[in-house]
Amino acid sequence: MTDTARLTVGTVAWFDLTVSDAVEVRDFYQAVVGWTTSPVDMGGYQDFCMHPPAGGEPIAGVCHARGSKADLEGSLGVCRARSGAVLAGPKSMGTARYAVIRDPAGAVVALYQA
Repeated sequence: MTDTARLTVGTVAWFDLTVSDAVEVRDFYQAVVGWTTSPVDMGGYQDFCMHPPAGGEPIAGVCHARGSKADLEGSLGVCRARSGAVLAGPKSMGTARYAVIRDPAGAVVALYQA
């Protein structure tokens, strides 16, 4: 992972895009911002890690939307079992549900299930 002491405000630390056509989105970001990629074998297809133009550690992922990748209740159970905490939720938002969790190191993230 990138040394956080070297990060400046506005630096991308990590994000994932889960899309219907990961190859198209991968190619888009390669052309628009110059990111390079490395494949991630998903057993029959590939998702992609995206690297900054100068190389180095990946900063993003582009993933195919295939099958169910989220089980909110199951994820919350694993969170608790692995010394995390559920800070809010699960709550409904339209037809989706979400919860806010804290990992053992104190980082806070929201989990979302459509």
